[in-house]
Amino acid sequence: MKVEAIKSIDEAKDIKAFVFLLYEGDTSPLAKLGSSTARRLREALKSLSFKGKEGEIVRLPALSRKAEVVYAVGLGKKEKANLDSFRRASAGAVKSLKKDKIPQAVLVSPKRNRSFSQAITEGLILGNYSFDKYKTSKEEGKFEVERVLILGADEEGVKVGTILAEAQNYARSLVNEPGNVINPITLAEEAQKLAKEFCLECKVYDEKQIREMGMEALWSVGKGSSTPPRFIHLTYKPSGTPKAKIAIVGKGLTFDSGGLNIKPGDYMRTMKMDKSGACAVLGIMRALAQLKPNVEVHGIIGAAENMPSGSAYRPDDIIRAKNGKYIEIDNTDAEGRVTLADALSYASELKPERIIDMATLTGACMVALGEYTAGLFTNDPSFGEEIKKVAKDTGERVWELPLYDERLRKKIKKGPADVVNTGGRYGGAITAAMFLEEFVGEGIKWVHLDIAGPAWSKEDYGYYTQGGTGFGVRTCCEYIMRYLDGKE
Repeated sequence: MKVEAIKSIDEAKDIKAFVFLLYEGDTSPLAKLGSSTARRLREALKSLSFKGKEGEIVRLPALSRKAEVVYAVGLGKKEKANLDSFRRASAGAVKSLKKDKIPQAVLVSPKRNRSFSQAITEGLILGNYSFDKYKTSKEEGKFEVERVLILGADEEGVKVGTILAEAQNYARSLVNEPGNVINPITLAEEAQKLAKEFCLECKVYDEKQIREMGMEALWSVGKGSSTPPRFIHLTYKPSGTPKAKIAIVGKGLTFDSGGLNIKPGDYMRTMKMDKSGACAVLGIMRALAQLKPNVEVHGIIGAAENMPSGSAYRPDDIIRAKNGKYIEIDNTDAEGRVTLADALSYASELKPERIIDMATLTGACMVALGEYTAGLFTNDPSFGEEIKKVAKDTGERVWELPLYDERLRKKIKKGPADVVNTGGRYGGAITAAMFLEEFVGEGIKWVHLDIAGPAWSKEDYGYYTQGGTGFGVRTCCEYIMRYLDGKE
């Protein structure tokens, strides 16, 4: 879908559909269609009991030749509406356009500065998303809105919003691909394709090279599958001297059966989404290649398929990670943190100032925070606060959980090796984060996002549909642009 900024309604030419984003109790934007049309629209809204509450959407009948179809979309109370209110309202609008098979529309908003123009654009593009490539019938869901013109929008905001939303949709589609389509080899091929298209550096290491590099943890998780693991390193470098250097690490389990500690059938379903962190990394690198921040960014992915077989790794195995620490395997279904041990060790060797890792890591985090919020863990409070501030604007909800509890830490320090890969049922998200911290280099600021809940949606809501969400793409990109490049 094409989203554009226009300065006047006259630029809309033959477009007869209009969308108005309205605060509760404020219909002043309707005046853009002229006083007489606005008066009739207000009367129609009153007859339909439209208040402008958040989530309210009504379609009004044809009232003039200029406006054959009008949608009124509620933003809620002005004092409570934020960027994500506009994002959700725009998504609701485009879903209505899609349902009614209206290909083009003009959107009028009470807020049109850069930030709100970006949020509106993101909502439109994210709300227009569908994953239907495997449907052969011509269903209504296949219809997509072609073009939305935002009256008075900031052009730079529209441009950035388009880049970020398209990158998130790209990540969503990768997450939604099944395990027979995206496996470690084809994920690596996708990274190479992305690098070629967007002029990024890309190195892919096969299973032999993974072992030669000392990544026994990643190799061990992947060796039970007939499809061998891959290690992916994407790099974005600015044209000038970078202001900062950061690594973004993603968990890339293209399918997780649980291994020898095999999952029950109901829990194995949707495990194609266990690669969500890796897909987010690819989406982030795609966006940054277009946004061009003056920051050096490394995208790191350990890709594997966790399968049971005669060659699979076992409970009680002791494995040496890349940084030299030994891991005792308690449960083969706690495999994501084992692969991340090598990925974080490798990322640390690049000497970045900061590392962000994203992983669908623990069901325990979902128990604690629900399905819509990611757990945030950090070794640097200021870094964590910065991520939380950005996430508040992007609408990608995070909540910080404690990392320093020495009694919990003892649970992953017991046994014959340096660290064990599970710490028991209680505090499972915390002990998993503590495990990862063992593989972050000294002096590097680190944030871990446990995205097990929000990476996959079981329902349609806001600007999401059932399936992969691409969670983390916009937050990480915005963090890099705002805090490391200094662009607001």
